[in-house]
Amino acid sequence: MSTHQAQMPLCQRAFSQLLIIDAQERLAHAMPADELDLVVGNINRLVSAAKILGIPVIATQHNSKGLGPVLASIRENMPEGAEPTEKTAFSCCTAPGFERNISAHPDRRQLIVVGMEAHICIVQTVSGLQRWGYQVFVPADAIISRRAAFKQNVLDRMRHAGTQVVCTESVGFEWVGDSTDTQFREVWSMFKAAD
Repeated sequence: MSTHQAQMPLCQRAFSQLLIIDAQERLAHAMPADELDLVVGNINRLVSAAKILGIPVIATQHNSKGLGPVLASIRENMPEGAEPTEKTAFSCCTAPGFERNISAHPDRRQLIVVGMEAHICIVQTVSGLQRWGYQVFVPADAIISRRAAFKQNVLDRMRHAGTQVVCTESVGFEWVGDSTDTQFREVWSMFKAAD
């Protein structure tokens, strides 16, 4: 694997996987409404870009009997056959079947992590992924917690631990890499529409 090893690594489409953690219906009801629409929109932009660029998309859902399924708008946008991994553990890394799902693409050692409850399931998963040797990117505008202070705290913690805290649009443009790429306009149009 030859991921970018600079002080500020970039997301590379050949090495990336997109991981959506617990973006579920009942959990969404507890989130700040003004931020939720932005986060769900950004998750969907990344899912769409990943599909265009052939990047694997993996999702989890935490205790779906209690928290419901992945939000319909995200579920309907997921690649065909991408069924969420069910879990009860807060860290995806301890959920049965999760390691098999992400290691199905052994050359893809960059995980772009988005979803809900940043200060619980996302931070515990990021810690586990880093222990496993993955390079982790977290778009700050594609994660959410019930309280802004919780999210800010965990963003600070992740930065100090070597996680790359980025924004959604940066991920999309790093995946494309060049304005002459044949898929550039299709990806760019999704972000332009968000303005």
